[in-house]
Amino acid sequence: MTADPSGLLAADVTPVRRGGGGKQVDAAVTRRVRQERLARYPARSNPERWSGTTASVEQILTRLPRPPSSSERYPRWFPRRHGTEALLRWLETFPGATWQQRWQASPAPADVGSGWLEQVSQWTTGQPALRRRRRVGELSAGVLALLALDTVRPEVAWLVPRRPQFLRDAMAQYRDPEGLAALEELAGPQVWWSIPGRQAVGQIVRILAAKGGTVRDITVGDCLQLRALSRLNGSLFYQWLRELGQFPPNAPVSLRHHTLRTGQLSPADLVDRYRLRCRPVRDLIVEYLNERQPTVDYTSLEDLARTLASLFWADLERHHPGIDSLRLTPEMAVAWKQRIRVKRRDERLPDGTTIEVQTPRINYISLATSVRAFYLDVAEWAIDDPARWGPWVARCPISARELSHRKAIRQRKARTDQRTRARLPLLPVLVRHAEDQLKDACDRLAAVKATPPGETFTVPGQTLTRAGGQRKKPRPHETLGAWAYDTAGRRHDLGWEEHRAFWTWAAVEVLRHTGARIEEMLETTHHSLIQYTLPTTGEIVPLLQIAPSKTDEERVLLVTPELADVLSAIVSRVRGTDGIIPLVQLYDHAEKVWHPPMPALFQAPAGGHRKPITAQVIRRYLDDLITASGLTDNAGKPLIYRPHDFRRLFVTDAIMSGLPPHIAQIICGHKDINTTLGYNTIYPAEAIEAHRAFISRRRATRPSEEYRTPTSEEWDAFLGHFELRKISLGSCGRAFGTDCIHEHACIRCSLLRPDTSARQRLLEIRDNLHARIAEATREGWLGEIKGLEISLAGAEAKIEQLDADRAHRSAAVHLGMPAFPEIATRSGASQPPVDPPRRPRARPSEPQTSKDSAGMER
Repeated sequence: MTADPSGLLAADVTPVRRGGGGKQVDAAVTRRVRQERLARYPARSNPERWSGTTASVEQILTRLPRPPSSSERYPRWFPRRHGTEALLRWLETFPGATWQQRWQASPAPADVGSGWLEQVSQWTTGQPALRRRRRVGELSAGVLALLALDTVRPEVAWLVPRRPQFLRDAMAQYRDPEGLAALEELAGPQVWWSIPGRQAVGQIVRILAAKGGTVRDITVGDCLQLRALSRLNGSLFYQWLRELGQFPPNAPVSLRHHTLRTGQLSPADLVDRYRLRCRPVRDLIVEYLNERQPTVDYTSLEDLARTLASLFWADLERHHPGIDSLRLTPEMAVAWKQRIRVKRRDERLPDGTTIEVQTPRINYISLATSVRAFYLDVAEWAIDDPARWGPWVARCPISARELSHRKAIRQRKARTDQRTRARLPLLPVLVRHAEDQLKDACDRLAAVKATPPGETFTVPGQTLTRAGGQRKKPRPHETLGAWAYDTAGRRHDLGWEEHRAFWTWAAVEVLRHTGARIEEMLETTHHSLIQYTLPTTGEIVPLLQIAPSKTDEERVLLVTPELADVLSAIVSRVRGTDGIIPLVQLYDHAEKVWHPPMPALFQAPAGGHRKPITAQVIRRYLDDLITASGLTDNAGKPLIYRPHDFRRLFVTDAIMSGLPPHIAQIICGHKDINTTLGYNTIYPAEAIEAHRAFISRRRATRPSEEYRTPTSEEWDAFLGHFELRKISLGSCGRAFGTDCIHEHACIRCSLLRPDTSARQRLLEIRDNLHARIAEATREGWLGEIKGLEISLAGAEAKIEQLDADRAHRSAAVHLGMPAFPEIATRSGASQPPVDPPRRPRARPSEPQTSKDSAGMER
């Protein structure tokens, strides 16, 4: 293990946490990896002598120039000079050839507070060379002068707890005015004088005081050392220094490289996190992972290491101490498979006690498959390399019959379908609430900016008072924050509320319009927006390029007008004052790698500089949106929307709207169409495949000329047929191309579909027929009576049909479940989709076939 003389890892004491399956994950491996990477960027060490520490008292005091006049409101020159002279006289009483050696011999470095200044103040009493006692405030000003003049260089740990409020001004006056002025110009006055900006300047002047030199002399190691010892986690000062161009090209783009992200670990490090006791088995698993590493991605490799090292072998070692062979007895294998089928977690009860809760493990089949593949691979590799793998060949404890995926696939399909059915009808409600939330937040922000500090303003449904009424007048470079108090006295950051509302709305809109995965959405950059010119018409079509992620397949999506509005709003928001989208560095949480700086669309200012918006932030924003909207499921619990739910909703809505499944497969980037059909909630995959096979067989048995393109005259005749089907009593159900068999005596026809609104008209027709029959009987028109009775029977039959249908509907019990027409009309889009033109059931040129009353082929 590499030594750590500077104590960079002193604060990195990560406790051992519970890993996958309840196993212990060793944090020492993570600390060791960070330590090895930190060793590549060592901090500067101070030499024994430099010009500032060997100067005389007179030379040091001469470097404190006298101000041109003493009419300043706060003349700092006199306290600094008097304090510097007193400190130098006091340091002369300690042994050493330089001021740095005398400083180290004094009690000052060992005192983290200001008690040593009291001792110096008492020492100055009665000193002939000083003529009077120096106060602590003058001595503090003298310390700032000694640090700014590079006379002494304290340790970084000594400088961290001290507030460098006046040290910034002293460094800008005596040490490096050009370097600090360049940083101020780079940051801009708005950021330079903000709280994060002042903290960043304080961190830089601490490095100058401890390491000497100028801003251009600061190294990566100096920044890492200060970050490890400081309680301030901001890395804005590192961003400024890196943008000055003084770091080498291979320097980390962010301090998060070394403080928060460890990156990819080797197979040995992945296995060592679980503290396996049997060293030979540990080496076997490491060698197995080394063999599999070239053929899998890092996410799969990490999951495989967790399965074999933690869920498999560490579990066996815990229940069977001393085990050292892969040859498991039947009892051991059965017990292990029973344990691995459930997940155990601790749940806290309302009274404060905790109980262990067991839940079925959903991915049991995949875990068992990985263990079985481990046994079979070792047995197969032993044929080619018996000396290496032969001693570990053993009978696999998992048979092929235990890995049946059919039941697991059906259960997973049922869970996802139920989840999608519960969320699809409520998606428009969620979208509308996100839009309303953004509109309200924008109105509040605009109102608070237009209101003077301390004044009250009213927005729809809320009365607020802008903060800052009692504060002093800000500097010219400062602006008052968008803070306001409600009637209950609670303080609100309206700017932050508008920020959350915008990115919540943007995430919902992009996810539901693209069906992209969350990592794909967050990796979308300004370069992803491309244009395509149609070769036929020359029309320019906007496209959105999706970078390869899970399946390593790059694809492009058509940008709809709704999606174009959302992307335009995002680009306008993240674009800088110069019209350019800033570059940020994205971290791939799956592959544990950093991407080069890119103009990501999902970025936001944080701590004085730009940072990418993470998936964790998006999930938290969605949870807050659900809580504010009040959407619940059938059990009354909050209806949680996860980012991947929008992908399932996108596929379901697209296929419902007529998009072919194979096109949806291309849009989603699936390698297998069954994956796309599994996302679709309307039809199961088996029904889709059976229907497609039926269509293929029917097309093969029918003449090919039936599938020709109809002419304009045939289309007009086909559409005109449906216009003539509407009559006063309802609609005619005869098929296209067939004549009326009743010579338009619709009251007698069985193909007449009476409308419920025509019941009164049918009653009038029935009464009229009764009157006509009575007239024919009275006049002796016996031939006409027969025809009138047939019409009367038809009218009564239609009335009975309407009454029976009404009675059936009133007798039905409503279960509170949405019907299919209700679901189909609630699409995920903000605007209702336009139904595509339906294909006619029969072509005009088709031969006349027998039809039933509904016009369908028998």
